Amino acid sequence: MITAIREHTVVRNGVIQIPETNLPDGTEVEVIVLVGEESDTTDYLLSTDANRKHLERALEDAKDPSKRVYVDVTDL
Repeated sequence: MITAIREHTVVRNGVIQIPETNLPDGTEVEVIVLVGEESDTTDYLLSTDANRKHLERALEDAKDPSKRVYVDVTDL
């Protein structure tokens, strides 16, 4: 089983500290550091005229039942 712990922190004197995790001593972990501002998916989707038109078309298509595709999960 994989458990994810997400923490926001600030680098101080070149050191990254993660607050108390309640993980037992000796637990092996993998740390991935993502640097930068969080991006808003909606901002990206609306960032260009082409993206905006594609999203608007998809929203209109979603209103039309004839354009929906139904999948039986047992067939997957």
